[in-house]
Amino acid sequence: MERHEIEDELANTGAQRLLTSSSMARLAYLAADATPRVIPIGFYWTGEQVVVSTAATAPKVAALSARPDVALTIDSGDTPGDARALSIRGWASVRIVDGVTEEYLASARKTMDAEAAAQFEQNCRELYDQMARIAITPHWVRYYDFGAGRLPRFLQELVEQL
Repeated sequence: MERHEIEDELANTGAQRLLTSSSMARLAYLAADATPRVIPIGFYWTGEQVVVSTAATAPKVAALSARPDVALTIDSGDTPGDARALSIRGWASVRIVDGVTEEYLASARKTMDAEAAAQFEQNCRELYDQMARIAITPHWVRYYDFGAGRLPRFLQELVEQL
């Protein structure tokens, strides 16, 4: 996928809404035993990368260091008409940092009031001496809005045959 195509998908208003207001994504990767994993995880969008953070000792840190290819989805909606999803494929780069990553705290602030966020930050700073900062750089992106007819190509082709 060309860079401008990635940027166009990410610039879509619906994609931006999911990136900036959602707090959870599902991250898919290959574990150390080469079997697939999908995990729910908090994330923060920097404008160029999706950043997720975890304990430096988490099994996914070693797995992503060895096999950086990932897929990520952020979705919303409980009915077909409200269903929206942002699908991202990319590469993860892992860096161990001292303390708590700023993106981890920023992600939590999306769903907390100021008092709860301050308490959360204090608890995190007591818990984590180090964290893994996992930055995902997109190399393929699609935004789907099922209610608006923005469908995966194969579904669009089926609909057009009707």
